[in-house]
Amino acid sequence: MGKRVLKTNPNLLNLIVRLKKEAYISEAPVWRDVADRLMKPRQYWAEVNLSRIERFASSEKETIIVPGKLLGAGVISKKVTVAAFKSSEAAREKIAKAGGKSISIEELLMDNPKGSNVRILG
Repeated sequence: MGKRVLKTNPNLLNLIVRLKKEAYISEAPVWRDVADRLMKPRQYWAEVNLSRIERFASSEKETIIVPGKLLGAGVISKKVTVAAFKSSEAAREKIAKAGGKSISIEELLMDNPKGSNVRILG
């Protein structure tokens, strides 16, 4: 039987606890879903390219959450807000050039505790 490896990143562990707590307090199941995805082994985390965000973001008022890593492949023209656990420098630069914002999941949690107008990609 394989050895079970637990998460050791204290920032990730604190984020998961905060997401679960906020999901309960604000009755926002989106945060519980993000926490569950971040609890999975890293090999199952989402790796989302900008081209995918361009394809699936329906409006510019929508916020995209990537429970994993945001990568810079592709072109983006929409002014979207993207929250990710990790994001590449190229992805952040391209989002800023398009007029959007790249933030952390913690920042989004503080700005939008109800999780409204949020789409999870990954």
